[in-house]
Amino acid sequence: MPETTMMAIRVHTQGGPEVLTYEEVTRPEPGPGDVLVRVHAVGVNPPDWYARSGFTLIPEELRPELRLPWTPGSDASGVVVAVGEGVTEFREGDEVFGMIRFGDMNDGGRTYAEYTTAPVAHLARKPSGIDHVAAAGIPMSGLTAYQNLFGHVGLAGGERVLVNGAAGGVGHFAVQLAKIRDAHVIGVASTRHEEFLRGLGVDEYVDHTRVPAEEAVGEVDLLIDTVGGPDGHRFLRILRPGGTICPIFFGDYHRDRAAELGIAFRSGQVRSDGADMAELARLVDEGRLRVGVDSVFPLSEAAQAHARAAEGHIQGKIVLRVAES
Repeated sequence: MPETTMMAIRVHTQGGPEVLTYEEVTRPEPGPGDVLVRVHAVGVNPPDWYARSGFTLIPEELRPELRLPWTPGSDASGVVVAVGEGVTEFREGDEVFGMIRFGDMNDGGRTYAEYTTAPVAHLARKPSGIDHVAAAGIPMSGLTAYQNLFGHVGLAGGERVLVNGAAGGVGHFAVQLAKIRDAHVIGVASTRHEEFLRGLGVDEYVDHTRVPAEEAVGEVDLLIDTVGGPDGHRFLRILRPGGTICPIFFGDYHRDRAAELGIAFRSGQVRSDGADMAELARLVDEGRLRVGVDSVFPLSEAAQAHARAAEGHIQGKIVLRVAES
């Protein structure tokens, strides 16, 4: 295969996992301020399958336009193989990772590919103590937890924190970051995740298949809800007056009633940020942050990875392996 091409996943028509096709495409070139990354592994995230499926969870009038054919992906870990004009932060051979151009649906990271370009401001050096597969599981989920807890919420330390959906991508990072701030952490998940979450340091574990969390725990200061849904308001009964809800996914929280209780909502859209990635890398290298990997698929089997995501009950992250480390 000529060096001007590469293999990538493409979507020519929106639909189920089967629309993800593995094909030869033109290899990108880095522009000013960009680097070209040889991708070794890719993190699989909800926006990937939302777009692939046609944004069916979003009202039709609000669905963004997706230009086809399209390559999914924003998260990647790999090696710099070329640098664009003006780049001094990285050089060829550097191992990097990051969430690339997230929010730009049509000209985003395009990381389900052997090569991708990335602005240097979206990257950090990969943690030295883990491989590319683990590193690729960090960017979107790790940044979502980090930016919400330490930015929008402003976790001070010592709070009682309930993480709903604690074993998933965002959830398992939120558990660990809250523990770093000496919070008392209550993890809510299904039966199979107890050992995993105990290993991450939860102080209390609630198996929601056996007892509703709102009936099993005492008053909490902060709810980090990665699940959302129509019953999100059930947690109002255990939030202290003046407490905080950090919704990661849309939910019905009966906001009028929450306001009467003095409960605040604090969250924000995750953003690409190399400096925040560097902080996450530091925590990993210090042994204070672990990456849970649910399953690993070759890039050519991206459809199977999306099918695994649709099954739910994910423990950590689903990752695509693109190249051997």
